[in-house]
Amino acid sequence: MARDELLDPTPSLSEGNEAEPSRANRTEPAGTNAEDPPAGPVLSLRPRNLHEFIGQSEIKARLGVILEAARRRGQPPDHFLFAGPPGLGKTSLAGIVAAEMDAELQITSGPALERPGDLAAILTKLGEGDVLFIDEIHRLSRSVEEVLYPALEDFELDIVLGKGPAARSIRLDLPRFCLVGATTRTGLITGPLRDRFGMVARLEYYETDDLCSIVVRAAEIIGADIDSEGADEIAGRSRGTPRIANRLLRRVRDVAEVQGDGSIGAAEAREGLELFGIDDKGLDKVDRSILKAICEHFGGGPVGLSTLAIAVSEPTETVEEVYEPYLIQNGLLQRTPRGRMATAAAWRHLGHIPPASSIPAGEAALFDFRE
Repeated sequence: MARDELLDPTPSLSEGNEAEPSRANRTEPAGTNAEDPPAGPVLSLRPRNLHEFIGQSEIKARLGVILEAARRRGQPPDHFLFAGPPGLGKTSLAGIVAAEMDAELQITSGPALERPGDLAAILTKLGEGDVLFIDEIHRLSRSVEEVLYPALEDFELDIVLGKGPAARSIRLDLPRFCLVGATTRTGLITGPLRDRFGMVARLEYYETDDLCSIVVRAAEIIGADIDSEGADEIAGRSRGTPRIANRLLRRVRDVAEVQGDGSIGAAEAREGLELFGIDDKGLDKVDRSILKAICEHFGGGPVGLSTLAIAVSEPTETVEEVYEPYLIQNGLLQRTPRGRMATAAAWRHLGHIPPASSIPAGEAALFDFRE
């Protein structure tokens, strides 16, 4: 009974908690509601193999060598950990690992694995050579992580039956599998877990040329008519992120189809992006609100995070984790011990003359602040 409870990830209904099936095993039949329209084909923009994956050339080269070596040996590859900001292709790389090895892909996430039994249930259902993808792996609880250690190293699962003096441990053999972990917070992953991965790779933001190729490929898949100038316009405002590039492409396509003949050139791309509030640096309405609040309401700063969050009506966590990184990386915002300050580039982007205090000493001579 204790073993069944440990291996069954579904909590009892008497606990008042109805568990949602994992994404890997969940099936949702289409057309079960008579009012729902018939389901059409789903067009996935994810690359299916390494050849289709654009950008991240160093990671692709290393990954290609490891996968080819594993294929020649007839064994599953080492475990992989992919880190980096959201939208750069970590989930796509997990699917590519499975496709290149001709293996089944099982998907779950760190927050979904609340108990050791949740992980045990998934591991015992894996087949030989399967790929297990755990998204946001840094959010695994410590007890679940301890169960994962012997599974990664020895492909064995330790299970404790019973409690107290009567408790005993048994060890189950697991099929050899490949774990692919993805994280946006590398620093939150413990050292023992990180060291058990055969390859740890950090994905970087994409160059505009790579994003142009991604936009052109996505346009072919969704049937959008776009030229190189239109693709370049969208890529330049995509914040170095393929997910954002694909989203902007869809919105520009909508505008081109509703207000034009469906073709997307530079002018149509600019018109569509301006309609949805994306400027030439890729900033949206909230980004500009943050800069305007600092420059126009607080004289360029410094201003505290809490005060800034209240000024733009956003939670402090959202401002700090979602919007600030891109503004800082583009030299529009800086953090100081006294608070956030707008840079000279931020003032110029908003169409204002930057004050002398915001200009580095080497650039001060380039500006004339006399009336």
